[in-house]
Amino acid sequence: MNHNAPITPRPLPLSARTGRTQRLASAAQLRAQGVPAAEVAARCRPGGWQQLLPGVFLLQPGPPTSEDRLHAALLYARRPGTLPQQEREAMITGLAALTLHRFSSAPPLTALERIDVLVPRTRRLRSTGWVRVVRTPEAPEPVQLTGVPVAPVARAVADAVSGLSAAAEVRALLTEAVRGGHCEPAAVVRELSRARLLSRPHVVDAVDALLTEGRSLSEERLYELVREFGLPDPLWNVDLRLPGGPHLGGVDAYWPDQAVAVELDTRAPRQDDDELWSEHTRKREHLERLGITVVHLTPRKLREAREQQATVVRTALMAAPDRHPAAYVVVLPR
Repeated sequence: MNHNAPITPRPLPLSARTGRTQRLASAAQLRAQGVPAAEVAARCRPGGWQQLLPGVFLLQPGPPTSEDRLHAALLYARRPGTLPQQEREAMITGLAALTLHRFSSAPPLTALERIDVLVPRTRRLRSTGWVRVVRTPEAPEPVQLTGVPVAPVARAVADAVSGLSAAAEVRALLTEAVRGGHCEPAAVVRELSRARLLSRPHVVDAVDALLTEGRSLSEERLYELVREFGLPDPLWNVDLRLPGGPHLGGVDAYWPDQAVAVELDTRAPRQDDDELWSEHTRKREHLERLGITVVHLTPRKLREAREQQATVVRTALMAAPDRHPAAYVVVLPR
């Protein structure tokens, strides 16, 4: 018997979604379409199909494209028979995800030696070839980009940072995540904390720069909000103190005639987060006991609900005559 004889031609499988010839298929998909293992092996001779990953085949000759590699990684990571829209079974994360999110600091897909795939922690799946399996106890809601399920930016950044040792690369990713408006600093730091990356010195340095960057952006948005919506000019970045008494804390904006203060919450989860939150709460309660109204604004609200936040501040200013007079406080530059 001639084992090199060509097999009987069979039409290539069609995609159930598009009706076009498939470029990729898993072993389970091929079996479901009536292609036996012997035929798969025969078709994987030089010049034919190619096995890109265990149980994942490129049904075309020639090198795989970047898109082929993305879809192959997902095929490898999904349970057999799972449809992409049914559950958060697998999604692209790490640098590949950031490239799909159009990060200029992430390398092009063609330059990536590895593609990270995020899967539930309970999956029994090993990293193989150019696919690294990343496990998570709670899968986030994926974002669909170019037809591919992709991890949200904050999670993708954390997974990318876990494989980087160069401080400049880490800082570039974190800075672009915030400056590019992809997510808030707190979201990035929260994911870095969950991934236990805040013990790495180069990551901590990058986080400190990130928080500085995030606060600067939030302050600029607060300045713009006051100007754009015609609010009275406040005293910016001041410390409040009782006459001859203790320091009450700093606020980002203060209207002394109305006794209204604005505080930006640019905190992010760190090891000492509980202590910081307790201190923040104590300061706010103390100011309010003195008759000072404290308006609490987050960077996300300033970015996504500017008009609503301007209304909140204006309402607090207009309500001042109806409140009991506030205690006299000394205002000092911060």
